[in-house]
Amino acid sequence: MRFFLSLLTAILLQYAVAQDSIFRIALGSCSHQDKDLSILSTVSSHQPDLFIYLGDNIYGDTRNMFVLRQKYRKLQANANLKTLKESTNVIATWDDHDYGENDAGRHYPFKTQSKRIFLRFMNNPNDTLRKKHEGIYTSYLIPSGGKTVQVILLDTRTFRDNLLPYSGFLKNDTNYRYDLEYDPYTNKDSTLLGEAQWEWLKLELSTPADLRIIGSSTQFATQYNGYEAWANFPHEQQRMFELINSTNAKGVVFISGDVHYGEISRQNKYTSYPIYDLTCSGLTEKWRFSTPNEFRVGEAIMENHFGIIDINFNQESVALEIWNKQNQRALQQAIPFSEIGLKK
Repeated sequence: MRFFLSLLTAILLQYAVAQDSIFRIALGSCSHQDKDLSILSTVSSHQPDLFIYLGDNIYGDTRNMFVLRQKYRKLQANANLKTLKESTNVIATWDDHDYGENDAGRHYPFKTQSKRIFLRFMNNPNDTLRKKHEGIYTSYLIPSGGKTVQVILLDTRTFRDNLLPYSGFLKNDTNYRYDLEYDPYTNKDSTLLGEAQWEWLKLELSTPADLRIIGSSTQFATQYNGYEAWANFPHEQQRMFELINSTNAKGVVFISGDVHYGEISRQNKYTSYPIYDLTCSGLTEKWRFSTPNEFRVGEAIMENHFGIIDINFNQESVALEIWNKQNQRALQQAIPFSEIGLKK
């Protein structure tokens, strides 16, 4: 199944998709431009209709914009990425390392320059809306099989306030046997998305769609773990739950990256249906351990991997999958449409 990019209105980009029953999205993050990226050719073998880069698409980590451009150029010259882009459309958001600096937020001084570089190397040619507002958040409506898939890509860097240094409040908790870095905020005088992006997101979630994929570079539906995540801004996380409820947005599924391992999380505390978060974070990078996560479904995947989402409108289900570099399925979660609020 193939589709091509077309600009349907000046407001919103849409894709025209062959009328098949399954729409396949591949996704990944944390791809170092200096390392082996043959996993992207494995992604291509799955013939996805769309590939989503979820951030840390390069490891820039610089305030020198010449250096940042050179690192993007190295990624774009990679033969495996070229193969992927020849077979499907590639869209992207960013995380800290391609934004410019480890764990950086709104105070990174070169965010305007890094945005221009990002749009030059990672942007779809017709995606002009990002150039008209601060940050790189954007969305797409994708017709498939008589239905519509909405893909929303958030910007969790441009507007995010500084993180709070870890205070040691969990030093006696044996669940945390590693060095924590950040505290969660206990007040609401901070933001992760920024007010303009929140207002935009409200409109997006009010747009008619049959299933919605929200891409966040950092994990949304996990518990607090002392690293970067939405759990550091619990009031913003709660605002997202409330926005999903108030807009009556059904069929929302999150995708995320950042942590250098893969997992599926499921929260059912604050919304009328469970919110799943498929974390795929390890095209080239790995981590030594997974952090505590009471919302984890199955096991954490500690090897290099990518994600696959199969949306089957005939069978009214969506499958969340993680595949390793050896092209073996390491984790799968089948979700009936009815479980995520979609009625027959």
